[in-house]
Formats: sequence, C-alpha cells, structure tokens
Amino acid sequence: MNKLSCVVLLALLFGYNGLAQEEQLISLEEVLGRVQKANTNVKISGLETEVAKADYRMSNTVFLPDISVSHTGITTTNPLTAFGAKLNQEILTSADFNPQLLNDPDRIENFATIISIQQPLINIDGLFKRKAAKSTFRARELEFQRTKEYINFEAQNAYMQLQLAYKVAEVLEKADAAARANEKLTKDYYDQGLIQKADWLQAQVRAAEVSNQLEQAESTIKNTSDYLAFLMNSDQMVQYRPKLDLLPASKVNPNESAALENRADVRAMQKAVDAFASHHRAGKMTFLPRLNAFGSYELYDQEFLQTNAKGYTIGASLSWDVFKGSQRFAQLKKGKANADKAQLQFDEYLMKSEMELDRTKRMLADAENRLRSSELSVQQSAESLQIRTNRFKEGLEKTSDLLMAETQYAKQELNYYQTVYEYNYAMAYHNFLTTEIR
Repeated sequence: MNKLSCVVLLALLFGYNGLAQEEQLISLEEVLGRVQKANTNVKISGLETEVAKADYRMSNTVFLPDISVSHTGITTTNPLTAFGAKLNQEILTSADFNPQLLNDPDRIENFATIISIQQPLINIDGLFKRKAAKSTFRARELEFQRTKEYINFEAQNAYMQLQLAYKVAEVLEKADAAARANEKLTKDYYDQGLIQKADWLQAQVRAAEVSNQLEQAESTIKNTSDYLAFLMNSDQMVQYRPKLDLLPASKVNPNESAALENRADVRAMQKAVDAFASHHRAGKMTFLPRLNAFGSYELYDQEFLQTNAKGYTIGASLSWDVFKGSQRFAQLKKGKANADKAQLQFDEYLMKSEMELDRTKRMLADAENRLRSSELSVQQSAESLQIRTNRFKEGLEKTSDLLMAETQYAKQELNYYQTVYEYNYAMAYHNFLTTEIR
C-alpha cells in the first residue's frame, strides 16, 4: 500500500470515529417535541385512528343514497331483446307485430343511459352498526391520545436514564482518578519500604476495578443515547447529552382527585365495550324488516349518447329475511359472548389500574424516604473518606481502610443518584397514571 493510500485510509478512519463520537446537548422539552412528531408508534396509532374514522364514515350509507349512472350499448337480433329495445326507444309500429318480424327481427342497435338511486328509509340494524363504528372510532382516538402520553412518559424515562448514566460515569471518573492517585501513592510508599507489596497490589486491583466500571458506564451512556434516538426516530450516530444534571424533581402534590374513569386508556376500553354492545343489538335488529326507496331515470336511442326516448321508475321495497338457516342465531350468540367478554376485560383492567396506581403511590412515598436517607449517607461517607485520606497521608491509616472508605463513598454516591432516578421515575409514572382526558 502506497503512502497516499495510507493517508486516505487513516483520514477515513479518524473521520468515521469523529462522527461516531459526535455529542449533542438536548433538553427534555426538545426530546418530547421530537418524539411527538417523529415517533413511529405515534404515527402508527394515528393511522389506526384514520382507519377507524373511515369505517365510521362508511356507515353513512344508513342515511345517504346510492346513486349510479350507466351507459350501455348493444346490437342484437334476439327476438325478445329487439322487441323490448324498440319499445324502450318508442319506435314500435304496427308492422313490428308481424309474426315473421317478431320471430326473425332485423338487427337493431340500442343505447341506454340509466340513472338509478336507492335510498334507505328504515334500517334499524344499520343504525346500531353505525353507533358501534362511532364508538370504535372514539376508542381509537382515545388510544391515540394515550399512546402519545405513554411515548412522552417513555421518552422522559429514557432522558432520566441518560442523566443517570452520565452521573454514574461522572462519579466513576472521580473514583478512577482517586484510585489511580492512591495507586501511585502506594507505589511510592512501597518503593520507600513503608508498606507491604500486598497493599500496593490491592491498590492496583482497586484501580483496575474502577476502570472497568467506568468503561461499562460509558457503554451504558451510548446504549441509552441510542434508545433515546430510536424514540425520536433520529440519527443514532449522534450521542446525546442532557442539558440538565440529574436532580430530584420538584415536589408536586399528587392529583388525588383524578378519576381513573377519566383516563384516556380506560375511556377507550369503555368505548370498546359500547361498540360490542351495539354490535350485539344490531344483530337483534336483523330480525326486523328493512324499508328502502328506489328510482331510476332511463334514456334510450338507436344512436350513441342520444336521448330520444325517456322514462322513469319510482318505488319502495319492504324486505324481511325471515329465516337464514341458523346463521343469525349463531351470530347473535357470538355477539352476546363478545359483549360479555369485553365487559369482563374492562372490569379487570379497571381493577388492575387501581391496584397499579396504589402501588405507585407507595413507591413514590418509599422513594422519597430513601432519598432523604441517601443524602445523609453521602454526607457521612464523604466526611469519613476525607478523614481517612488525611490520616493515610500521615501514615496513620492502613491502605485497605482507605480503599474501603473510597469504595464506600463511591457506592453511596451511586446509590444516591440511583435513588434520585427512582424518585423522579415514580413521580413521572404517577403523573402518567393520573393524566385525565384533555
């Protein structure tokens, strides 16, 4: 490989590495805004709502007429058709009643333009099917709203996880620097014969452990950033970094007055129950007759698109399917079972939602208590580490005791930030569970 090729290859490698390491600051508001616009699940839910809306509009056939226009041209020597064509064209004469012409007519052309209309008047089962379609459409709308709320919560959680990942890396960076400093200090003491080799090796092991933990934390940052990018449907080559550090969320009084029945997902299930009930009632109504009006306006001629002869037909039909084997009875039974099943599923979902809300309230209270305790533990371990570090520099403390104090401080710091995340998560989840329909 020549020198120019090596230079180009190295430039490409460094360029790719630079792209892979690109870091971008992002706020929670930006994340939520981009998620609502670009998230795939939100888009899919929106399209499902459009499908349900189209189904509901199709039910307008219960009220609106069917109108069709046709233009037909034929040429025939069929006796019956030829006679009827002349009759429709109003060109029939007494000579056409000649038996010889009736039995063996000359070829005739017939062009017919027909405008027909059918208007439903009474269609009870169709009315209930329309009601079911409306309930289904409303359920999809509510599901769409709940999907957006859930994606917001998921994005908020991912953002908090990214905050936690950066905080963990920050703590481990400080621990890594302290471990390396202690490793160097113990090496100096060992060289001076002030400590045993085991103490120096112990400091080396501690430095290696922290270094490995730091690498894992950096991988967690990348993984969490990728997931946040996935939620925003954006470029995963960018590594996102929260604009704000991980801090306890402001204390907000829980919405105790929130009713689960006013939550979008619960309302959606109630609408689904209504839809199944309407379908069942529509099945019952199929035993009733239907009344429809109909009419047509007809134009006939021997030439294309001519209208020499005209006529119309207006009428009404009352139809009644008295018996269709056992099909309707089976469908009626199936509809009743589906309606009962939907009601049971709704009752179960409501109970589980109430249980989940109670569990979240307890989780929030526990997280708040752990947060206060964790703050005190960090203060105590920081003070203890400072004392042992000073004593170690004066030769009054064992290496193992210093390393234990250092480990304990890092552990308490990590535990604190984990507790902050759990508290913020519990707060966000409680808000999600108590979000009412807007």
